[in-house]
Amino acid sequence: MLTIKKIWKFLSSMRFAILLLVILAAACSAGSFVTQGQSYAWYAQHYSERTAALILALHLDDAFHSWWFLLITGFLCLNLLLCNVICLPQLIRRMKAQSSPPGSEHAAGFSEENVKDPISVFHRLHMNPVKTADREGRELLYSSRNTIGLWGAWICHLGILFLIAGFSLGQFTQQQESVYGVAGQTKPVGNSGLILTIDDFRIGLRDDDTVEQYTADITVHDTKSGDVQNASISVNYPAALFGWKFYQNSTGWAELVTVTENGEPLQSEVLCAGEYLRISDKPDLVVYFNAFYPDYVLVPGSGPQTLSGKINNPATLYSVYYQDQILGMNVLMGEEELTIDEYTVVFSEPQSYTLIQAKKDSFTQLAFLGGIVTMIGLILAFYIQPTRVWAVQDDSGTWTVFGSSPKGGVLFKEKFEEAVRSGSP
Repeated sequence: MLTIKKIWKFLSSMRFAILLLVILAAACSAGSFVTQGQSYAWYAQHYSERTAALILALHLDDAFHSWWFLLITGFLCLNLLLCNVICLPQLIRRMKAQSSPPGSEHAAGFSEENVKDPISVFHRLHMNPVKTADREGRELLYSSRNTIGLWGAWICHLGILFLIAGFSLGQFTQQQESVYGVAGQTKPVGNSGLILTIDDFRIGLRDDDTVEQYTADITVHDTKSGDVQNASISVNYPAALFGWKFYQNSTGWAELVTVTENGEPLQSEVLCAGEYLRISDKPDLVVYFNAFYPDYVLVPGSGPQTLSGKINNPATLYSVYYQDQILGMNVLMGEEELTIDEYTVVFSEPQSYTLIQAKKDSFTQLAFLGGIVTMIGLILAFYIQPTRVWAVQDDSGTWTVFGSSPKGGVLFKEKFEEAVRSGSP
């Protein structure tokens, strides 16, 4: 039993909370320094094979969805919950004490003697209706105000608990899909049962030709219910459709890739930069669309670059693979064609594509509630000052008035003394 009490005390202690926050900060730092979501080969290339193995073993490649991140946040939530549970009975007792007749004057922060009209002091301090009681044959007047301010820290802890729980559960349960394409294309949103059509995509430019905003008009069709919803999304202005949030994420270049075989049309497809096309009657032969340069220039030592976003001197960087072995990489200028044996490949009609991210988080509302509760707690803790005033009649018929405030006592003392002086003849 003693061991259980020690464990309980440690789990609910401030020392344990600080330890968890330090570990959590270190974990977040590790997750920030290590590029997330890459393969073993990528980590081995950029670090070393031993480091890559360590990254994957510790789940640092997906730190914020790892078991140890969930464990840390779980213990932090448990610590906050236990703190609130332990503090609740004491807080209720303090609330009752604030509204009950004071048993002695030891709780007083300050007092004033020989007050002839104590009721006026209560009124000037805007106290709640004055209550009366009897103390050893003497009349006792008492009142309290803003007792809800005692709940500030407790409510703030509760809000932080909701925030952490909402964020952590959201990270582990959220669904996230990416859809990219050009205007007119229709693509599925992962396995969500939704189909997204890119109706239009626009890039807003400033006077100096720098990008000001990306905007996509989309139509989303729910294949289960048959419902259709439309929205216009841009950077920092997502849309909520069918319980999902759709974000305008980024953009890039796409081109129409046309393949002919011995002069006869074989296949054509719109590719976004980073995609590839398998030759339909020779699947081992792959044409990879590396990048498009609208205003191409070759910089010695740096490679191909673009001088601007305008199509002044278009060029396409491509790669060709056969049976997963690279055959070559080169740049096609303008309307140049790529010939591979009997196949001719043409890149044309460059246009911007849009990358749209779709997210569904069932615990967003919990995190939002946590933010609101935390703000309420902070307001109660810093701006609502609980105060208590009581007065005891002396044998001479005058009164001694007492006052106390568990926080901000110095400020309340000034108001208290001013209220007493204002009522003095």
